Amino acid sequence: MPDCVVRGVVSVLSAPFDTNGDLVLEDVARQVEAAVAFGIAGVCLPAYGTEFYKLTDEERVDLVRTAAEASSGRVPVFGQANHDAARHAAELARKLRDVGADHISFALPRRFAIPEPDLLDFAASICASVDLPILVQDFNPGGTTVGADFCRNLRDLCPNFKYIKLEEPLLGPKLRAIKEACDGDVGVFEGWGGMYLPELIDSGIDGVMPGLGHADAIHALWSAAQAGNLDGSLDIFEHLLPHISFSLQNLELYLYVEKQLLLARGIIRHAHVRAITATPDEQTVAHAEILNRRVLKLVEELNLPIQPVK
Repeated sequence: MPDCVVRGVVSVLSAPFDTNGDLVLEDVARQVEAAVAFGIAGVCLPAYGTEFYKLTDEERVDLVRTAAEASSGRVPVFGQANHDAARHAAELARKLRDVGADHISFALPRRFAIPEPDLLDFAASICASVDLPILVQDFNPGGTTVGADFCRNLRDLCPNFKYIKLEEPLLGPKLRAIKEACDGDVGVFEGWGGMYLPELIDSGIDGVMPGLGHADAIHALWSAAQAGNLDGSLDIFEHLLPHISFSLQNLELYLYVEKQLLLARGIIRHAHVRAITATPDEQTVAHAEILNRRVLKLVEELNLPIQPVK
């Protein structure tokens, strides 16, 4: 099994579509180039922020293949194999491994309420299907998520289970319990755009998984916090929080705002969101533009390049 110690910023990439709703794989490669330029710890796709739920299996494989080829080993690629059926998720995980994914991730199915023993069986069957390090995402808005017992049991069953991604407020006690139960063998990543990142630094958070649009600023925040400069990290966070909280009011709004930011930074050239989506109204678009401009200003103030790829 390859080295799987990943800490820091692992960015979820966008799925770039043209106005016909067709994938533009060149823009995937451009995002990988930006991730390399940012110096972040990894990239992940196709996840919720990649509109995985609007993609065919073939498109998911094409996205990961393109990212792996563009990376050429320069940044780890997490290939996300989401499916409500364990056998299909396992098959997809193998396909993503075969096209170059360095790690496999998958989200626990939360369409309906599922008992935790069944979630454990689901996760274990996918982990057992590949010999790569695994990241398990539990995104369950408004409901409970897995915790220390689940992580310890899955770690004992599947040594390649290495990371858990959680996206909920007040995560600190659960984070510390997972660390203790798994003897530090399972890294804990925070999602939800990094909204809860600063408060989790002292609890030993291993990383964060935001979108790519301001991943370099999040990387600067992370680096400052790791160096013990909490005030410096909070200064950056104060500039990013309005953008994060606004865009994550609705996932389809997030997709729109993120792609417009990537477009403004020259990282992608096609910013269409595949239908069905929630088209923002004129006032929402105007506010998104204001917040994106503020992110660009922050990037300049951090002496980071607005356009990291040509």
